[in-house]
Amino acid sequence: MAALTVMLMVHCQSSPTSPPSDQIFYVLTATFMHQFKGECRFFNGLERVQFLARYIYNTEEDVYFDSDVGEFRAVTELGQPDAKYWNQQKDFMEQMRAKVDTLCRSNYWGIGSFMVQRRVEPTVTVYPVKPQPLQHHNLLVCSVTGFYPGHIEVRWFRNGKEEEAGVVSTGLIPNGDWTFQTMVMLEVVPQSGEVYTCRVEHPSWTGPVTVEWSEKLCDLMHSSPPEEGLASS
Repeated sequence: MAALTVMLMVHCQSSPTSPPSDQIFYVLTATFMHQFKGECRFFNGLERVQFLARYIYNTEEDVYFDSDVGEFRAVTELGQPDAKYWNQQKDFMEQMRAKVDTLCRSNYWGIGSFMVQRRVEPTVTVYPVKPQPLQHHNLLVCSVTGFYPGHIEVRWFRNGKEEEAGVVSTGLIPNGDWTFQTMVMLEVVPQSGEVYTCRVEHPSWTGPVTVEWSEKLCDLMHSSPPEEGLASS
């Protein structure tokens, strides 16, 4: 992904006709950011390849090019003049349509192949936030870290039934080393005999992996997290 940033500083001052002794300068500073983001998307290797070019003003995408469509499309009113102008430039449009081959496919066996085919298995850990006894409100944390690619599914179950209420996620967090982490927490009031299960699915595994927590592991509440629960696949 490439990014181009243009910073414009705008300064305004009072009228020069004011007497020097009474002159007051007003300085208005504004920052405008233009970004370009290019994306190559690979589906099932090279079976289908898509090139996207996104043009962003400040934080809002104004116009984009999609190789599947073959032209620029405006997202906002501000992007309409650009889309109209670029779509009329024959040579430029031929270059943009060719980028799915000249940029994406040509680099697949370098960086693209590495990114698409790379698989790193997650480490899954389950622990309570506080060392609380049973029948007290607590949070169970399912920590999943060190995985690649970023696509992952984490679900909580209580006695075999999926829990949807009281589930909070940090979302996907980059580790800075081409791996990711996420934490999915479940609000609980643990009762005797209950078994809580964190179920994780990731492309690096052939099937889901589960980690259980129950009152049989209550000693975890009296130790510093994280300690691994019971994992099975």
